[in-house]
Amino acid sequence: MLNRFRTARSIRPPENTASRPASRQKVSRRRLTVGMLVLAAAGCAAPSQPLWVRSMGNQANRLFNGGELPPMSAQEREERLAKAQTHFQIGDQVFREASRKRRDAAAKDFVKAAKQFDKAAKAHPGSAIAQDARFMQAESLFFADQLPKAEQAYAKLQKEFPNSRHNDRAAARLFSIAQYWIETERAGGSVIPVNFTDEKRPWFDVDGHGIRVLDQIRYDDPSGRLADDATMAAAVEYFRQGKYADADEFLTDLRETFTDSDHLFNAYLLGIRCKLEMYAGPKYSQLTLEEAEKLIRQTRTRFPDKMRDPEIAEQIARSAAEVDYRKAERLFVRAQYRERRREYGAARLYYQQLLDEFDKTPYAEQATTRIAAIQSYPDIPTRPLIWLTKIFPEAKRAKPLITTESGTLLR
Repeated sequence: MLNRFRTARSIRPPENTASRPASRQKVSRRRLTVGMLVLAAAGCAAPSQPLWVRSMGNQANRLFNGGELPPMSAQEREERLAKAQTHFQIGDQVFREASRKRRDAAAKDFVKAAKQFDKAAKAHPGSAIAQDARFMQAESLFFADQLPKAEQAYAKLQKEFPNSRHNDRAAARLFSIAQYWIETERAGGSVIPVNFTDEKRPWFDVDGHGIRVLDQIRYDDPSGRLADDATMAAAVEYFRQGKYADADEFLTDLRETFTDSDHLFNAYLLGIRCKLEMYAGPKYSQLTLEEAEKLIRQTRTRFPDKMRDPEIAEQIARSAAEVDYRKAERLFVRAQYRERRREYGAARLYYQQLLDEFDKTPYAEQATTRIAAIQSYPDIPTRPLIWLTKIFPEAKRAKPLITTESGTLLR
């Protein structure tokens, strides 16, 4: 091996090392040193070599090959598997014994089992037994009521084994943890903002952690059985907190992604309410009003059976009436603005549009009154002291814009 390395080095043309900067000479020496270490550790998987040689070879392999795990010989793989099986069996035995005890008395045993499962996963990473060990570690922490650590363990399982056979069960556990945290805060939570005593809850921002877990569930497995449930639960919690834009984002995702979900109708109803709550007023954009109106039409079209319910039909009708009221308010505010500027022609147009489109709103009567009041006024206001502009014309006229051949504009 070393002879081949020297032969390959001798093929390259000689260089003038005297003219080479000192920094480049140092880099070349470092590369040569690392290359020698790689060659010396080429048989790093052989258990007969010293530990420091094997460790250095593994590090060099990860550095140059980009692999997370070093190559193992059959003997080393069997040794790791045997070690992992030993820790897994110990953890499984402790877990079973703890399951027979009362929940409060078994917490310490579940923690011991979690440590054994963690050792099993680390002994033979990436294997099937490591996958089961990660899941059992999370289960042990869950039954030990250390929910933040359990959530981290389930997340680690999803990260290391994205297509794990435990995905559904892990998602169900994460969903229950998130629901517990959210309901705890909904019930009043803790007086102290930072949690130092309760191992079931995070240190702070309990409901925020719950929403994050729900979002992670749908991110890890978008086609899973609980993806739409997690999306709806997160939207409901955001709505309860008054964060309507965040709630609308989740509800929009549910309507567009999970078209066969059991929560679809509720996503439409809650989405309409979110759009109306997001509307900032007549002086701002009416985009949310148009989106709310679109959702109202889609709800009436897609759920005719639901619309037979008088209570739901009345709720949709109230939302539609609110949209009309807000749009009429926008037109009335615009007409009032034009009227204050004495632009009576534009004001009459806005008042008339209000009467044509929203004649059933309270603003219709006010619009009729104002049209009659400004009927005799001119469309465009007369300019005061117009004779002054004739006596004192503008000193310099603005030069017209000229387009050049290159496409630029010049004066």
